[in-house]
Amino acid sequence: MSTRKDKFSKKDINFMSLALNLARARHGLTGVNPSVGCVIVKNDEIISIGQTGYNGRPHAEYNAIKNTNINLKGSKMYVTLEPCNHQGQTPPCTKEIIKNKIGEVIYSIEDIDKKVKGKSFKILKSKNIIVKKTLLKKDIANFYIPYFFNRKYKIPYVTGKIAVSKNNLIYSKGTKRITDIHSDKLTHFLRYKNDSLMISYKTLNKDNPKLNCRLEGLKKFSPKRIILDNNLEMKTNSYIYRTANKGNTVIFYKNADKTKISIFKKKGIQLIKSNLIKNRDFDVKLILKKLYSLGCRNLLIEGGNDLTKNILKDKLFNQFYLFKSPKNLSKLVANKDFNCFKELSQNYKSKNKINRKLGKDSITLYKK
Repeated sequence: MSTRKDKFSKKDINFMSLALNLARARHGLTGVNPSVGCVIVKNDEIISIGQTGYNGRPHAEYNAIKNTNINLKGSKMYVTLEPCNHQGQTPPCTKEIIKNKIGEVIYSIEDIDKKVKGKSFKILKSKNIIVKKTLLKKDIANFYIPYFFNRKYKIPYVTGKIAVSKNNLIYSKGTKRITDIHSDKLTHFLRYKNDSLMISYKTLNKDNPKLNCRLEGLKKFSPKRIILDNNLEMKTNSYIYRTANKGNTVIFYKNADKTKISIFKKKGIQLIKSNLIKNRDFDVKLILKKLYSLGCRNLLIEGGNDLTKNILKDKLFNQFYLFKSPKNLSKLVANKDFNCFKELSQNYKSKNKINRKLGKDSITLYKK
């Protein structure tokens, strides 16, 4: 490997910035594969771009190569992550790069996958292709934190979200929505960017939520619904039950009679028997491992106070969104306070807190 420090021009930075934005646009939509952005340049002009395909294939480099009819001989490719070099369900990207006589490849960071890591550099260099690395390394490494977390720990990257009133209530009978429309849209954006969404049956039965993405044109990217329901107590007239089909709903349970199990299975709901801790709470760590094996890589949890508190205690949230409304709710008709502030402060360093105003609401993002 080269020991010299690669030098990059302002144009190089701009082209890689575009590749990063292409990758960001597909984050959460590429299945078990990372979202990658690719830009191909010839004579300092962009001739093609590519992103990882929905559900992970084809890869960004392949798409960028196939998206143009221009001869790629001597061109320069900018790609956010080290190109793959092994035969999977699609041919190696290094093979396509070599076949099309691309003259230079700049990728930002090495892949964490042992089948790929560091090998592409040698393969491309052996074919007299100029290879450079580390361009926008800090920004792009930050973007791939969820992907690296997935591969290292074999569990989904977990985002928590909860909305509270000014007087720290999360529910008041007769009040459908605590926060305003801007926060509501951000919630739907988070659903769009996560492949799965988890709640408890208590929240489901109380709120009858849809758990889908309702941003215009993005409903088809709604997350898979994950329900924690020990005794299969989910109401059968709920929206989630009525719209359940094969592939969109998973329920983790422990104890249920055979009749209920049969009814839920006939509806197409995937039932997974799971252990409880102290015969009371689900072992969320085990559930996360199971979800990973099912292909879940980015999990959003919109839990109530109890579920949120349990997951905070286990320090399983990678990041957490706290939406706070400026309005008070009536405690006379309320039945739930949010009392997880201590756990939030213990889990996240103050320097990693980001505070923003969104419409009339305030949002705090806690990040590890």
